[in-house]
Amino acid sequence: MMQVGEVVAVWLKEGRPNRLVWGSRRFRVTDSPTRLGDDLPESFLDALAFTHPPRLSVGWRFQATADDGEARMFDIRWDDHRLVWQLLRTFD
Repeated sequence: MMQVGEVVAVWLKEGRPNRLVWGSRRFRVTDSPTRLGDDLPESFLDALAFTHPPRLSVGWRFQATADDGEARMFDIRWDDHRLVWQLLRTFD
């Protein structure tokens, strides 16, 4: 697993990831994306609720394959503040 934290370009089809460009390489989604929940501890979310309503981010995990056949798993999340998709982790 590699934690990345980079901005990536993501194309959606019917609200789900279809393509991703990372490091100048195009990957096509080759399985059914799984929605990711918020990974903050519940106690942290409870503490935020006093001043800010907790908001769950839109995130996805999926397998995608590059043109050269390299397949990877990707975890991505939409960043509401910067209005970009962020690559959280990738797995070989």
